[in-house]
Amino acid sequence: MSAKILDGREIAKDILEEESEKVSELKLSGWDPKLISIKVGENPAVDLYIRNQRQKAEQVGIIFEEKEFPKDISTNELQAAISNFNVDPKVTGIFLQRPVPESIPIKILQKAIHPLKDVEGMHPTSIGNIVYNELELGPCTAMASVELLRRTGQDLQGLDVVVIGHSEIVGKPIAFLLMAEGATVTVCHHMTKDVADHSRRADAVFVAVGKPNLITAGMLKSGTTLIDIGINRITDDQGKSKIVGDSDFESCSEIAGWITPVPGGVGPVTVSYLMRNSVSAARKLKSHYEAQFNYTIDSTY
Repeated sequence: MSAKILDGREIAKDILEEESEKVSELKLSGWDPKLISIKVGENPAVDLYIRNQRQKAEQVGIIFEEKEFPKDISTNELQAAISNFNVDPKVTGIFLQRPVPESIPIKILQKAIHPLKDVEGMHPTSIGNIVYNELELGPCTAMASVELLRRTGQDLQGLDVVVIGHSEIVGKPIAFLLMAEGATVTVCHHMTKDVADHSRRADAVFVAVGKPNLITAGMLKSGTTLIDIGINRITDDQGKSKIVGDSDFESCSEIAGWITPVPGGVGPVTVSYLMRNSVSAARKLKSHYEAQFNYTIDSTY
């Protein structure tokens, strides 16, 4: 069989159109969503992502502002800069460009961003909220990956799902999101004795490891859905560089029922969820400030 392609670009287009309408409503009420992108050091590959993020933000009407810092900046200096963005009422969302220099602990920076402005969904509060199925500001890649599975039209209740990779920002959140939908989830990782034994039984497989061709057709059952989250740069037989996922797309597409391409699958939907989170953050901040203002007035009288 030949798998149906889950076109991330088309799905992202639908999401961005929805968010554009919400931004228009916010602007009518006097709120202009503003996103701050924090980049530390020089990285041409990151610049490509930033241009795409800026384009999508402008498409939906969100102000996108880049803040670049030298690679030798201290953690304390970065925390101070983030604190300033946290208290700036004109800033409604903050996120970090990865990677950051090894000298700077990424988790400290994630914690420094106020949960109300955490549009990446990487703050410990945002990650923890997934357990309670509070998804207004969930991790973008995890949310996008589950959205792609939903778009197949399958009933997620009782679906047998295997997640390969258990990172704090992708694999584990995906597992919690799917359990909240009623799916039966198995998480595989580097200590799993036989990954294929699990994946061959699954109705859907998510893979986010960072190893090209890790998943092959022999590891899937016929008709399964394969959501490939991996991004790997390799050199092909002609010596040309290209981006591939964690699966052998050609062989897997012959046995899967649905499959995501790389690029063009999870990536575009992840960016659209960054915009969705940005709109949600602006709405939450609007409600927060309005509640404070009303409380102040009530207290005065």
